[in-house]
Amino acid sequence: MSRIEVLLLTKPGCHLCDDARPIVERVVAEVPAAELVERDITSDAALNEKHWDEIPVVMIDGAVHTIWRVDETRLRTALKEKTA
Repeated sequence: MSRIEVLLLTKPGCHLCDDARPIVERVVAEVPAAELVERDITSDAALNEKHWDEIPVVMIDGAVHTIWRVDETRLRTALKEKTA
C-alpha cells in the first residue's frame, strides 16, 4: 500500500488552524498508510501567495480536500477511500 500524504497548510496565530490540527492529527493517526505533513505558509512565498486567505488548507496527495473548517467525518471517509 502506498503512502497517502495529508498536507496541512497553516500559519502562526490562525485560530482555525488551531481548531483543525487536532482533528487532522486524530484522523491521520487512524490510517496507517497516511502521513501528516504540516507546512507554515509564511515560510514559503508561493504557498503564502496562493493560500493566504484560505487557511487552514488540507490537501490529500496534492489535491485540495478542504479549506477553513475541517469536517472530521469527511476527512476520515476520504482517507479510507484512498486505502480501499
